[in-house]
Amino acid sequence: MRPPLTAIPVFFLPEMVALDASTSSPSAAKPAQVVLDWQAQRLPIQLFDFEPVDADTVALAHDRVYVREVLAGKTANGFGNRKPQVTASLPFTTGSMLAAASAALDNGLVACAPVSGFHHAGYSSGGGFCTFNGLVVAAMALKQEGRVSRVGILDLDQHWGDGTHDIIRRLDLCWILHHSAGREAPDASQSQRYLRELPDLVSSFRACDLLLYQAGADAHVNDPLGGWMTSEQLAERDRIVFTVAKEIGVPVSWNLAGGYQRDAQGGIEPVLAIHRRTMLACADVFVGCRSSQAESSRAALIAAASSLRSERPSS
Repeated sequence: MRPPLTAIPVFFLPEMVALDASTSSPSAAKPAQVVLDWQAQRLPIQLFDFEPVDADTVALAHDRVYVREVLAGKTANGFGNRKPQVTASLPFTTGSMLAAASAALDNGLVACAPVSGFHHAGYSSGGGFCTFNGLVVAAMALKQEGRVSRVGILDLDQHWGDGTHDIIRRLDLCWILHHSAGREAPDASQSQRYLRELPDLVSSFRACDLLLYQAGADAHVNDPLGGWMTSEQLAERDRIVFTVAKEIGVPVSWNLAGGYQRDAQGGIEPVLAIHRRTMLACADVFVGCRSSQAESSRAALIAAASSLRSERPSS
């Protein structure tokens, strides 16, 4: 049995952040806000540096011309612009996902890349705030290194991972098992049933060497681009994914994915609260020596799980 972690490894560098993305989406600036929030809440995390990926690594999953022209500022990124700051962040956002995936394999349990999106980036195009598909890039790089034979991608963002599907189809990557909840476009009336079936879904990745998990915050019922789950249901979703993955012995590397709610002041506190709960669930499952904040969340998560048996979904 693997020894428990004392903190969740989080792969963050300031270079991941693009403040001038010229977009209504908070995705480009969110990594720093999320990490600062986790630190302010004294969650049991440990930050690690990492190396940015190079163009050859990105081209394992993308058309080489597309990669070259995006990085040269000749082709629009997934935000629909050619902003140099966005371009500069791209090797770091994908690098974070690859580093977290590698770390999860090393410790046999879990690691986090506090980055958003990826899944709308297809083989030769971006969109939906996604430029390069860090999920498939990470899988391809680890496969090339001989560290994995089979990789699972569990995408529980609100939206279909059409870019991930496109790359898997184009490159015939039969060794990647991909599930995207957004493809079925579930609604609130299906949330409790989905949670009841989720343990079996996670168990279907049992044969994988690694599970890449997109913990989308835009699946919340109040998200302007979502959604279909309450805050309690999202917390239970994350707890199920982490618990079952640990039980079947498949390491998990997870990232933030979407989330577009704003508070009255125009900030993203509602999104930060969802990502906070995801990290709390992760710490509850994987960290042996919980912080007081993570410990107090345990009762809340248990209560949320119990309420699912009787709570009717929002409509």
